[in-house]
Amino acid sequence: MLEKIDLFRLSQAMARHAGARQAVVAQNMANADTPGYAARDIAPFSAHLDGTPVPALRATRPGHIAGFAGARGFEPQIDRAAPRDPNGNSVALETEMLRGVEVRRQHTRALAIYRAGLDVLRAAIGRS
Repeated sequence: MLEKIDLFRLSQAMARHAGARQAVVAQNMANADTPGYAARDIAPFSAHLDGTPVPALRATRPGHIAGFAGARGFEPQIDRAAPRDPNGNSVALETEMLRGVEVRRQHTRALAIYRAGLDVLRAAIGRS
């Protein structure tokens, strides 16, 4: 029932985006010392709201798209603006920590929107 209300769909999509981005940030941090690893990031949630097309995923074999990108529908892109180390790695832990803070804020915002929507519904049916 709640998934048909736009407010709840918005908060759910925002929470899914935050979860997908957190997975990308964690993967970047895990590969901070991997030579040649390129840092990745997901487009901001506002880009998905503006109708910016998200690249369609294509499975090359059964079970291929079972990772975080396929499950949540947000495709990570290589961060081309990140400077590279001499070993070819472009992960900066400071940048990833800041991205983690952004993700936390986005997730908290999504939960606040969801809770506010529930409060409105409770008030509408007389249960405060």
